[in-house]
Amino acid sequence: MMTDPNDDMLDDIFAQARAVTPDPSADLMARILADVVSPASEATLVAGPGLWARLSGMLGGWPALGSLLAATVAGIWIGVAPPATVEDFAASLLGDAVTVSLFAQDGIFDLGDLADG
Repeated sequence: MMTDPNDDMLDDIFAQARAVTPDPSADLMARILADVVSPASEATLVAGPGLWARLSGMLGGWPALGSLLAATVAGIWIGVAPPATVEDFAASLLGDAVTVSLFAQDGIFDLGDLADG
């Protein structure tokens, strides 16, 4: 079995490097201790962005949020008061026309319920 002489040389170099124990200089230790002892008021803390800023950035900024808001309002509007063509299309898909009233016909909005007598 043959050994590579370069491997033996590398083993010797690594053994020498492991034998050396580095000692930090006195100046380095003084600076480290000065950093540890310094008051925390000198440190500047930077607050990160808030929840709305992170959400806005995640969605694409204010233009994207404006478009999302406009689409939401339009969807609610079409859902509450759909145009006749949407009602006809939904009725043709579902088979029956369904009408939902937000206000009852015999509710407190009738003038006779509020009048004395």
